[in-house]
Amino acid sequence: MQPLRLANLAALAVTLLLLATATTHAHNITRILEKHPDFSTFNKYLTLTHLAPEINQRTTITVCAVDNGAMNELLSKHPSINTLKNILSLHVLLDYFGAKKLHQITNGTALAATMFQATGTAPGSMGFVNITDLRGGKVGFGAENNGGALSAFFVKSLEEIPYNISIIQISKPLPSAAAEAPTPAPSQQNLTSIMSRHGCKVFADTLSASPDAMSTFSDNVDGGLTVFCPMDDAFKAFLPKYKNLTAAGKASLLEYHATPVYESMAMLKSNNGLMNTLATDGASKFDFTVQNDGDQVTLKTKIVTAKITGTLIDEDPLAIYTIDKVLLPRELFKAPAPSPAPAPAPEPATADAPASPKKGGKKKQKAADAPADEETAPADSPSDAADESADDGNGAVRFNGARYVNVIFVVVALCFGFSLL
Repeated sequence: MQPLRLANLAALAVTLLLLATATTHAHNITRILEKHPDFSTFNKYLTLTHLAPEINQRTTITVCAVDNGAMNELLSKHPSINTLKNILSLHVLLDYFGAKKLHQITNGTALAATMFQATGTAPGSMGFVNITDLRGGKVGFGAENNGGALSAFFVKSLEEIPYNISIIQISKPLPSAAAEAPTPAPSQQNLTSIMSRHGCKVFADTLSASPDAMSTFSDNVDGGLTVFCPMDDAFKAFLPKYKNLTAAGKASLLEYHATPVYESMAMLKSNNGLMNTLATDGASKFDFTVQNDGDQVTLKTKIVTAKITGTLIDEDPLAIYTIDKVLLPRELFKAPAPSPAPAPAPEPATADAPASPKKGGKKKQKAADAPADEETAPADSPSDAADESADDGNGAVRFNGARYVNVIFVVVALCFGFSLL
């Protein structure tokens, strides 16, 4: 019986390890659709509209894909990239609908929220999709604002990861006047208006009052701009220090809160390291370090670390994020002085112990007198933690060390009959 017992325990060990590994993987819509060349155009525009990374970050989701022919018909209307994003986001349902569930809908019909609805761009409930199980095995789909018409039908399932993501083919794009409405390009939108409406009014007003900084922001929108906007409470508390800066210092402080390239949230989570800003000018570095831990992205200067708390807009070429603190560049502010190290306690003297050599005593005194300036020293490279996060963002799988070491220990112990008590 002993060999049988060990074989069973070994099988259990393999099962537990596979389960642990499987739970660390997330879906990737781009890679899944790459296996289906008939949907290459749909896949391409999920990437161009930056919907792909948003889909990858969600679970319990259904993507209603259309083939290349249907996409070409949609593109023949020449929608802007922003309008196309709204149209495609209507095809991403925030619930799981596999082929089996589509044919077993309770009461025969369901109303599903979409990513278009979740953005807040859809008026009222126009971002919902009606799904109805029809006679003869058909399943119809229609936008909520389409007069109840079911204009598209389920064709087949492309891939299903149960209760995580389902990718199905529907016969044609869902028509929706709300999703197809022309939308202004980000470069045509008022930067300060966007910030003011979403809790960054103090920063926006301060930016508007600085013609040089405002001009720098506006000049960079078309080529790509990412703004990190401090929330009102944080910037209001900082205003007394801001008023003490010179005119050039004020402009540099404001420009320090933006980068001259477009950075989506997915890009920020994967591209850890030093980042230049609008204030960077040759020897005046004015840079900070982007780091992340899971879904939390932080911006670290030599003086303060701020967290990204929200997204106001993320549409190439413009992204605006809210942060919980004002970014303080070392070029304008001094790092707080380190606390003085406590004096070492004198060693107890003994009657028989010889006196310490003078040469060694001088060496110790010299080391004690050396200033500790680690907090203000410039960083030559991103931290190891940033490197690890960058690896994770590029597709590597990170394991929770303590958790899986414990799992492996239990498995090994069971296999070899060790007692855990």
